[in-house]
Amino acid sequence: MTQLPVTDAYRQQIDKRRTFAIISHPDAGKTTLTEKLLLYGGAIRQAGSVKARKAERHATSDWMDIEKQRGISVTSSAMQFEFDGFRINILDTPGHQDFSEDTYRVLVAADAAVMLIDAAKGVEAQTIKLFKVCRMRGIPIFTFVNKMDRAAKDPFALMEEIENVLGIRTCPMNWPIGVDGDFQGVYIRDSGTISLYSGGNHGANMVQETQVELNSPEADRLIAAHYLSRLRNEIELLDVAGDGFDRRAVLSGQLTPMFFGSAITNFGVEPFLEAFLDITPPPLPRAADIGTIAPDTEFFSGFVFKIQANMNPAHRDRLAFIRVVSGEFRKDMSVWLSGDDKIIQLKQPQQFMANEREAVETAYPGDIVGLFDPGFFHLGDTLSGGPHLRFSAIPIFAPEHFARVRPEDSMKRKQFLKGLTQLAEEGAIQLFTRTETGFEELLVGVVGMLQFEVLEHRLKSEYGVTMLMDNMPFRFVRWVEKTPQPVDKLKLTSTSGRAKDGDGRDVLLFENEWSIRLASENNAGLALAETASRVTYE
Repeated sequence: MTQLPVTDAYRQQIDKRRTFAIISHPDAGKTTLTEKLLLYGGAIRQAGSVKARKAERHATSDWMDIEKQRGISVTSSAMQFEFDGFRINILDTPGHQDFSEDTYRVLVAADAAVMLIDAAKGVEAQTIKLFKVCRMRGIPIFTFVNKMDRAAKDPFALMEEIENVLGIRTCPMNWPIGVDGDFQGVYIRDSGTISLYSGGNHGANMVQETQVELNSPEADRLIAAHYLSRLRNEIELLDVAGDGFDRRAVLSGQLTPMFFGSAITNFGVEPFLEAFLDITPPPLPRAADIGTIAPDTEFFSGFVFKIQANMNPAHRDRLAFIRVVSGEFRKDMSVWLSGDDKIIQLKQPQQFMANEREAVETAYPGDIVGLFDPGFFHLGDTLSGGPHLRFSAIPIFAPEHFARVRPEDSMKRKQFLKGLTQLAEEGAIQLFTRTETGFEELLVGVVGMLQFEVLEHRLKSEYGVTMLMDNMPFRFVRWVEKTPQPVDKLKLTSTSGRAKDGDGRDVLLFENEWSIRLASENNAGLALAETASRVTYE
């Protein structure tokens, strides 16, 4: 058992860590905000733009070719950097709803979430889904109202929308000056000062910031009278009718601090980052089957929340991303791995700036570490240098779209199966085997249709295989928990199907909810589950 004394220096390492995910509806500017946080943290000298598809620069967190071509994020990225004495771990997630499963997994590794809202569109569908997951976990949620450089909704209307649609109270930490495409800066409520912005080279560099007191001659000189008049009236209304800041309510997920800014122009990014780091908590405890594991527990523990193949196409490698929960991680240490119930040595640990890596000797609770994976890590696996424990399982989403797949060139079946297996182990797709048709069929299940396009692209670019695909009519999968008789003897509709998932568990495939009800009615004692954990333990 690897145990270390809990020293003051160790506690300082924990206290300086901040690990958070950024969530939003597609196209709200999530990857752009990530890029600007890296810029202000000194991790990059010039920010790229996800929209500049033909430009030389691309967003640092978008490393996959298809991301650069399409201007979207389809995988989550883990990035570390230092800022103002803090060690920050950002988990940038896919914005497109077709990749929501990857986002849900990443939220398991986060201690807080930054909810990005488009100032003109307000709360959107995907934001609602992701917010619910954050709410279930009870983690602090910070709101950044983005794209204030364009015409925006009234800030009071946005507050009301967040409170009514999401059911969380809001507390604006700053207030915008100019909401009709004439955004100039923000009023910072706790200091009573105004921050005015200029420069920034369209967001590529840090902006120049001028700070003045609200009730000062400089404010009267720099800001038009009608802006100041409106600002004073709105601040007075906020102070009387709005929720005050309550740190305890924020940390329990009941109140969201609200910031206004523009990630694309860098207006309001730095004050947001400073306030966020001051309020958000250091690494949180995690529930395990032996009880709650606190960050300052003396032994190392962590869990696998992401697996990514081929981040370096030249080496065709595979990496497992580990969230450190407790203790000190050390290169080459031996730990127990829950999935295979064996002791392993943690070799070649790395930390990331998107696809740029650096070797790491030590890491602390809250940190994200990438480990070379020879094939024995699984999503949801627990690693422990102390007692054999298991953290809460990461659930599998039920796919909603299915396709029968096969290689165009049958001579490349080996590469094809390797690609499918590795991408399934990443969680990018779910793989099912169906034999009831008289021969073995491989079915791919995905949450969103765009995942098929990414599968096709990655098989071709990373494994050199062209895929043939036939869409299947199934829309639901259910895992068989209990059955009164062998699965092949169950009474099902003619349109239903039987298969096994990647872990060899029995599943049933259905075209509609009526078929699911009929299966339960016609087979007394049949118990079906809508979700399953990533790894089964005996």
